[in-house]
Amino acid sequence: MTALNRRQKFSVMNLPFSADALTASKYHKLVSPAVVPLGLFVAFVTWYFWISLSCPVGSAVPSHLCGTSHARAYPLGSLERGRAREHDTESSVSSQNRESEVNDENESAFDFRSSEASPGTTSSETSAGSDCDLYHGQWHYDPAGPLYTNNSCPVITQTQNCQGNGRPDKEYENWRWKPYQCELPRFNATNFLELMSGKTVTFVGDSVARNQMESLLCLLWQVEVPQNRGNRRMQRWYFESHSVTVIRIWSSWLVHQTTEQIGYVPEGITKINLDMPDENFMEIVPSSDVIVISNGHWFTKESAYLLCNKIVGTQSWSSPEHQSMNVTNTEAFRITTETILTALGTAQNYSGLTILVSYSPDHYENGAWNMGGSCTGKDRPLLPGQLVEPEYTKMMHQKQLDGFNQALKKTINRSKLKLMDITEAFGYRHDGHPGPYRSTDPKKVTKRSPNGRPPPQDCLHWCMPGPVDTWNELMLETIRREFKTNENIIL
Repeated sequence: MTALNRRQKFSVMNLPFSADALTASKYHKLVSPAVVPLGLFVAFVTWYFWISLSCPVGSAVPSHLCGTSHARAYPLGSLERGRAREHDTESSVSSQNRESEVNDENESAFDFRSSEASPGTTSSETSAGSDCDLYHGQWHYDPAGPLYTNNSCPVITQTQNCQGNGRPDKEYENWRWKPYQCELPRFNATNFLELMSGKTVTFVGDSVARNQMESLLCLLWQVEVPQNRGNRRMQRWYFESHSVTVIRIWSSWLVHQTTEQIGYVPEGITKINLDMPDENFMEIVPSSDVIVISNGHWFTKESAYLLCNKIVGTQSWSSPEHQSMNVTNTEAFRITTETILTALGTAQNYSGLTILVSYSPDHYENGAWNMGGSCTGKDRPLLPGQLVEPEYTKMMHQKQLDGFNQALKKTINRSKLKLMDITEAFGYRHDGHPGPYRSTDPKKVTKRSPNGRPPPQDCLHWCMPGPVDTWNELMLETIRREFKTNENIIL
């Protein structure tokens, strides 16, 4: 069994003896002083072998919902294959995600987490020393503008470089989020590096997670140019001044997946093991101090869902067996959220901070991304009272919260789990997407056709600079609240 498999099992059991039995008045005169330590030794040996047998070397990745290990040896997709699958949620929206590849460098993992860590709380705003709810508020115009420009940050994915792609307006860059009860501090790159000194922050998820990671890099780039230590396995950036590492792992569903044929589902259709955490991501968990998770938009793609090794649902694909499928794509999102968060909350050698970013809303009007949906002409946020949250967004958000709360109940290690609930606040930001400004092509169509059909556009990802930079202000405040009692840093 690999170190990964061993770290995912955690057992809590009572020692197999009774203190009352050892001290019962009927027998206490017969018990020699040597019997008690001998009994303790026997109990410890029994407990040790029980643990060893429960996590035998070579056992499979455990299911966190079925209570069993999956004996079937699916070919585990390598990170190289995972990166080959990587592209934006809408393939027609973005195919230009290019990541640097350099020689991998051997470097020691940072693991300086606080020994004071303990399981988190269900409240997204409640933490030690917290002052207010960060996620209910209003957008305010800020004439100071963003902390970087598209020209001062070289790592922006081109499809999110709205100004570089010719978007004519810029007001969307100037709106800042203000909670009703307090001020959300403006992002301070120096403070972030000091707070995370010697630590690693890992982003995991789909292209929206990449969007946030690139925003963080742009914010930090203004005070220090990092070293690119990435390779085919992952993106990795190192800020030498404070030994801070920023990593991104692609994991669109957060759980194990394969395209091999299983049962009547043919090869080529992605099979999602809802109850098996993504083994490629779990490999780097022990070296992470903060893990930021953001996903959900791949659950509309063609796939089949497996639970306890049984096909329980399909998406954008009909079963030829005409079997009754009980798991929808929204329910699959709930299950996978619970699976990955439970894996983190029970991992034996992880005691970091996990931040779950809630479902990021899109703003396609009058159709889906590939059915004429549009966000053209949106140049400022919705006003309070104007937000009408789509039913699908509400359902995905609620399912994610359900998975979060279930996983929270199962947390038994010293890690903390926090929710960064951005869904409602960013529902107002229909102005913050690239829209038709997705490339530098001078011939791109940005206006509706004579028959009123809108041009192809991206109403899911966020312009950079733009609203997504606020995600990192919220992330920094979340980290500060968790770490401030454990660090000698005054922010």
